[in-house]
Amino acid sequence: MDFPALGGAILDIFAPWPFFLLLLGTGLGIVVGAIPGLTGAMLIALTLPLTFYMPPFEAVVLLIAMYVGSISGGLITATLMRMPGTPSNVMTTLDGYPLARAGQPGRALGLGITASFFGGLIAWTVLFTVTQPLSILATRFGPFEYFTLILMAMVLIASVSEGSLLKGLIAGFLGMLVSMPGVDPATGMPRLTFDWYKLNGGLQLLPVLIGTFAVSQVIKECVSREGVPERVEMKSSQILMSLRDLKRYAGNILRSSFIGTFVGILPGIGASIGSVIAYSVTRNVSNEPEKFGKGSEEGIVASEAANNATVGGALIPLIAMGIPGSVIDAVLIGALMIQSIQPGPTLFLTNADVVWGMIATCLLATFVMWGMMSVSVRWIAGLVYLPKSYVLPVVMMFCVIGSFALHNTAFDVWVMLIFGVLGFLLEKAGIPLGPFVIGFVLAPLGEEKLRSGLMMTNGDFSPIVTRPLPLIFTLLAVLLLVWPLVSERRRRRKAAP
Repeated sequence: MDFPALGGAILDIFAPWPFFLLLLGTGLGIVVGAIPGLTGAMLIALTLPLTFYMPPFEAVVLLIAMYVGSISGGLITATLMRMPGTPSNVMTTLDGYPLARAGQPGRALGLGITASFFGGLIAWTVLFTVTQPLSILATRFGPFEYFTLILMAMVLIASVSEGSLLKGLIAGFLGMLVSMPGVDPATGMPRLTFDWYKLNGGLQLLPVLIGTFAVSQVIKECVSREGVPERVEMKSSQILMSLRDLKRYAGNILRSSFIGTFVGILPGIGASIGSVIAYSVTRNVSNEPEKFGKGSEEGIVASEAANNATVGGALIPLIAMGIPGSVIDAVLIGALMIQSIQPGPTLFLTNADVVWGMIATCLLATFVMWGMMSVSVRWIAGLVYLPKSYVLPVVMMFCVIGSFALHNTAFDVWVMLIFGVLGFLLEKAGIPLGPFVIGFVLAPLGEEKLRSGLMMTNGDFSPIVTRPLPLIFTLLAVLLLVWPLVSERRRRRKAAP
């Protein structure tokens, strides 16, 4: 734990321009998270072009602040409209909306905001404590350790994604496939370019991300027939939890926050799973389980503490090992690469200011989020009723501008549009986008590490099973593949007459 480095980063953020970026990022994240159909991943992907010419420190301050704000903002729509602003707020709808409809929208929002705040603080404590030691351990990893770790991460992402294991694997393989066109890193020869020179540089991360997340969502919202939701009036002003409430729910907040942090550390699982697990555990240990789904305050606290805790947890593998802990973290890796910064265990050595900027921003943005939402949640709530005809054209305009700004070519815009359609079709088919994008991000790194290892051993694969860590990672990958199949078979046997 390097307190002087953290203190220096905090002081740097309190300079006028970085502090403005902190406020701007957190505020935009809250607003975007509060508008159904818009997500933090979309916001960060659209913001990447703006970070091209920014210093790396300022870029990570803006992006991490957006990350923190977007996860928290989704509870507004989940509570007032029964529409989760982000996927991580799904469980909040089960109890937040019934409590709001029962005449206590302020109480429901207050519980969610305070739980979000403490969940973020607890996760940040873990982030600050374990990230640097873990990165030091990771510097001892060789190519085969990295390759098998990436393999395990990708299998884990596929095995816990929405839908079946098969669909998760299909999404991951599709992501790997579209990452392959370009110049072969080993031979220097073009591959899968079909003699089209525009593909010699490969498909760029930014148009793919913007298309997959933003354009696909615009298409989805355009074809949706849902109208303007019914308004829920906020008659209660009890946004802040009392000390008695904090004492009452302290155990729930701690338990759910640690669950969310641990789930966030696991690569690719994300806030949705953390929220589900924390909600389920809280219901199982509750003295009033019958109230869950009908306006339980315990359910709101568990869901929001856990999904906000996954933010700090997910940053741990990103900083320490260069492995994205969530889809948004995959976008953040892309942002670092745009800045010519290679995420991984050497990040503390090569770009310590950026690392401590990320950690400090995560802490400060949590306080800013709590303050902004406590003061302005009533006005922010009005944004969720904006007509789609006002929001979607603006989003699409920024999509085109962001993709074109990469190289000032129409080719990147066409790539964005193609992947927007592809992302929409994948979601219609029930194939999750998370494994697709993370496969696209991780495949080149995995290929690089595998080829480096094979060059060191003259083509010998045996270190994968003769070295302890590669063997452990490989066995875990196999177990993660087999376990869902075994579980499904057991369920079918029990269901059979």
